[in-house]
Amino acid sequence: MLHHVVEAQQFDRPTLEEVFRLSTEMEQLVRQGGDTRCVGRIMATLFYEPSTRTRFSFEAAMLRLGGQVITTENAGEFSSVAKGETLEDTIRILNGYADVIVVRHYEVGAAQRAAKVSAVPVINAGDGPGQHPTQALLDLYTIQRELGRVDGLQVAMVGDLANGRTVRSLAYLLGKFRDVRIRFVAPPLLRMKPDILEYLQERGVAYSEEELLERVLPEVDVVYQTRIQKERFGDRLADYESCRRLYVINRASLDLLKPSAIIMHPLPRVDEITMDVDDDPRAAYFRQAQNGLYVRMALLALVLGSKQ
Repeated sequence: MLHHVVEAQQFDRPTLEEVFRLSTEMEQLVRQGGDTRCVGRIMATLFYEPSTRTRFSFEAAMLRLGGQVITTENAGEFSSVAKGETLEDTIRILNGYADVIVVRHYEVGAAQRAAKVSAVPVINAGDGPGQHPTQALLDLYTIQRELGRVDGLQVAMVGDLANGRTVRSLAYLLGKFRDVRIRFVAPPLLRMKPDILEYLQERGVAYSEEELLERVLPEVDVVYQTRIQKERFGDRLADYESCRRLYVINRASLDLLKPSAIIMHPLPRVDEITMDVDDDPRAAYFRQAQNGLYVRMALLALVLGSKQ
């Protein structure tokens, strides 16, 4: 049984398969009007960074399971953090109020810190440019649902790979599968960091680093497009401007893609996927976001020990 969910590395393949199985079950439960397995349970969402999909999907997941939610949208401003309270003390306090705590924080390693002092399960909803394990789980689930497998696929990760916690976590999970090849497409300033590359090398996962998106589009099964994250550049606006709009998926890009390929994006998008791509059946990013509800329902059921 799962307890804390803090990093993608903690998931082995049998656990991933159990999460996928339960996520499919949750999709059916939502169609039937929800479930009651978390009645009497309370989830606290503690978000120090902005969020739409992650926060709402977690809260909807708990409500769909019959549980309740207490929340703060901007914990850094509207909680005792503004008075100087540490993350650890906030978590200790919430242990007296909630059965599970979902944390998004701007510092790498914040979820690990929270988990060390928490008796109730802590779920990492993103820690700065570190990791976003639940996003990676829903991404992997989407690939499995859309293409029927993960083994043997080529996956292009495109855009801000240096600061992208979603691509880092997904790379960790892809390393659990056989004959996967990852194509990292980014400008030199935003290349994937060495720790991920070393992890893949240790596990014999094939990868390449590329700068030309057009070169890889005809060869891959999945295009995982990401936003160039202005907020991660600080005052380096010139660097940001030099990187934005380098990689844009548009109608011309679709002509290069395999008919069976899919386009994914963790969202929100800015201008890296044009809106005229949305009606193409290979555009999977809105289905991907919907899958987040089912995967997070599954995770809540597992960490709360209410799997049926």
